[in-house]
Amino acid sequence: MKIAVHVFDGISLFHTTAPVTVFREVTRLGLADGWEVVLWSETGGTIRTAEGIELSPVEDPSAARDADLLVLPSWHEDLRPAPVALTDLVRRAHSRSTSVVGLCLGAFPLAETGTLDGRAAVTHWSATDAFADRFPGVIVEQSALYIDHGDVLTSAGTASALDACLHIVREHLGASAASRIARQLVIAPHREGGQAQYVERPLPSEDGHGMLGEVIEWALAHLDRPLVVDDLADRAHMSRRNFTRRFQEVTGTSPASWVRSRRLDQSRSLLETTSWSIARIAGECGFAHPVTFRQRFVAQYGTTPTSYRRRFTQA
Repeated sequence: MKIAVHVFDGISLFHTTAPVTVFREVTRLGLADGWEVVLWSETGGTIRTAEGIELSPVEDPSAARDADLLVLPSWHEDLRPAPVALTDLVRRAHSRSTSVVGLCLGAFPLAETGTLDGRAAVTHWSATDAFADRFPGVIVEQSALYIDHGDVLTSAGTASALDACLHIVREHLGASAASRIARQLVIAPHREGGQAQYVERPLPSEDGHGMLGEVIEWALAHLDRPLVVDDLADRAHMSRRNFTRRFQEVTGTSPASWVRSRRLDQSRSLLETTSWSIARIAGECGFAHPVTFRQRFVAQYGTTPTSYRRRFTQA
């Protein structure tokens, strides 16, 4: 797995290191062999980040031509058009089945290649209007943290790059590998909701946030239970309406959607790490019947629990 990360003079150090850090943890933690990460630019040599730090040596475009994954981690803040040489290289890479990724403002040069035409995409919330104006053929999704079409992925701003890169690890190596990297980096293995949570709208400071956090922790430890919204609201000492509103503000999603996602997350880990039957895993994760579990799993991941286990099993 060769991952080529594009850099340029003026790129921020965080945008550069987010994909490098996540993907190099794969090798450092011994999760897979042969994951190689290289930095490249149009000219190679040395680039200077926005913080004034020089990165060298940076490979030239030849390093990207045999990559399995091509990452554009950001773009210039003035949103200038991408050089033809860059868009041609990305377009050729995509045509030979290389997956291409535009993180944050990196969605701009990616969209210039035409690979996003007719598809949904996301970029930093502050640039969504500019993105929509420049690329009317792309469906702009303002709320998502990342959108993955399999061959093309885009992510929202800044820290969403970590979410997107963990997602890529999860798709290639499984939920347990992604969770181990997240634990090592002390970040959430999977965040709920979208970047709408972060658009100049701080969380409310009234009483109840601490109790809500305790209820979330309790729910995570009891996913095998029904976890009805009214019961969760009672445990938080809130009305159903207030609990639902506060939960949406804190997590970016509804209580029911959050619980369903957490159940499915746990099911993936159990499929990877145990030899339990599908029925037992369904019960441990709070699904009333194995058929319901299979239906939810297929709807979410596009594959059956059994097929997922064959791909990622560690048991």
